[in-house]
Amino acid sequence: MGPWQAIILGIVEGLTEYLPVSSTGHLLLTQRLLGIASDPASKAFAIAIQAGAIIAVLGLYRKRVAEMARGLVGKSRDGLRLVFHLAIAFIPAAVVGLLFDKTIEARLFGVPPVAGAWIVGGLLILVISRSPKAQPGHPGRAIESLTPMMALAIGLAQCLALWPGTSRSLVTILAAVLVGMTLEAAVEFSFLLGVLTLGAATSYEALKAGPVMLHAYGPLAIILGVGFAWISAVIAVRWMVAYLSRHDMRIFGWYRIVLGLAVVVWLVAEAH
Repeated sequence: MGPWQAIILGIVEGLTEYLPVSSTGHLLLTQRLLGIASDPASKAFAIAIQAGAIIAVLGLYRKRVAEMARGLVGKSRDGLRLVFHLAIAFIPAAVVGLLFDKTIEARLFGVPPVAGAWIVGGLLILVISRSPKAQPGHPGRAIESLTPMMALAIGLAQCLALWPGTSRSLVTILAAVLVGMTLEAAVEFSFLLGVLTLGAATSYEALKAGPVMLHAYGPLAIILGVGFAWISAVIAVRWMVAYLSRHDMRIFGWYRIVLGLAVVVWLVAEAH
């Protein structure tokens, strides 16, 4: 992997990690277009550069993160409650991911399954966006009034995102809206849950395949990937928060459907 390839992958990761369009799917497609082989090293790289996206959200939501830190030392009841709810939402996907990690990698890490998930997810967005609950400004629960059962429902929905192309942000935002959170609160909770989920996945992959990735690509590629993922994630998160304060999520649904259909056409043409 050359430096320019690492930069491209970092930008793709950062731009798509928190948008409901699936960063994993975009990275798989980009790696294929760049001629990078699908092997343990490339899969580990795609997960490792998520560290840049994690850093971006920690910086952008530093006040909320600080509140949670105060909660852990007994100085903020709201912060401790949020930590508790994030932990509840994190557990289902963590358990399912550990149990079925090898099966998921063997059967679902490919462009055809991703294209199908893009289309299905896009249709789901279009359907749910018709609900008044999914409109910006619609009354609902703030992040401080989340309940354990609501957090569990969001966590169970996150399990669906283990299918590459589905999008962790998509299923957690839609689940949070459906259980009664405002769209704005749903987006923030999804981002914070992403820090926990991505952090665990990045750490797990670094321990499992870090040496293989370092041997294949070297430290420079990883540094570039993480750095550009951080910069582009900051831009993407700021844009998404501003956009969803005035619009619903339908633009992401149409994007997913068009992209998924384009990939299907490309795969059919390539097969012939």
